[in-house]
Amino acid sequence: MKITEQFSSGLLSYSPPTWATLIAGLFVVISLTLSMFLLFNHLSAYKNPEEQKFLIGVILMVPCYAIESYVSLVNPSISVDCEILRDCYEAFAMYCFGRYLVACLGGEERTIEFLEKQGGSCSSEPLLHNVSEKGVIKHPFPMNYILSPWKLGQWFYQLIKIGIVQYMIIKTVTAILAVVLEAFNVYCEGEFKLNCGYPYMAVVLNFSQSWALYCLVQFYAATKDELAHIKPLAKFLVFKSIVFLTWWQGVAIALLYTWGLLKSPIAQALQFKSSIQDFIICIEHRWALLLLFTSTCSLPSHMN
Repeated sequence: MKITEQFSSGLLSYSPPTWATLIAGLFVVISLTLSMFLLFNHLSAYKNPEEQKFLIGVILMVPCYAIESYVSLVNPSISVDCEILRDCYEAFAMYCFGRYLVACLGGEERTIEFLEKQGGSCSSEPLLHNVSEKGVIKHPFPMNYILSPWKLGQWFYQLIKIGIVQYMIIKTVTAILAVVLEAFNVYCEGEFKLNCGYPYMAVVLNFSQSWALYCLVQFYAATKDELAHIKPLAKFLVFKSIVFLTWWQGVAIALLYTWGLLKSPIAQALQFKSSIQDFIICIEHRWALLLLFTSTCSLPSHMN
């Protein structure tokens, strides 16, 4: 209990180095400027709300990450609360991305019709590199030893939808649970101890997030030719990197911090593992937004 009190006291008395605050603040301003410009482009050409409203929800993920990470960097005592808000929006953004792809296909009914048509196809040429002539998705190694092939159709669409929604639900539940555990000082963010809640939730979230992203990958693979007009590859790669790589980056920092391997001057100056993660996010999401900017600032021809 004394260790927890000392740690809490250290958080309250800690202030990040001036150089870290200034550098992170600069990149946050750049991210906000670019995101506002990108949002203005979409709102000024808001001719297809069924698609653009979900895309706007995805774009807002970057400034949301940037602001919450900067606030957490400046005030580490509320880092858990900021991380929870960030994670909740991440789950919502993943839902928006999936709905955006569906909207680009013409809605749920037309998407299911398209998948059923492909599932019943008898073409002599494969639809995709991992799909047979009969429209059956074959899973890559090692998933092919766990899952049987998926035939394109309504069942496939519902499976993908559940795979994405389950992450939203689990992410929200674990976020609320983290608040409760933090109130009793047993959450221990970034600490892999058996008497802490963080490692258990990290395992659950890892499987949940991995499954949601896997479902998105399969859905993208099955529809990428039909979605060629929106050039989805860049958007998909940027979104996947923001969600998946950011998560594993946080876990890696926590492990390195626990093992005492973070010995660089920057890591020593920032002191807390949450501050290291926040500082990196403030910088790297500017580049993610630049990639997203280049893939979305030119609106599809049917929106112009």
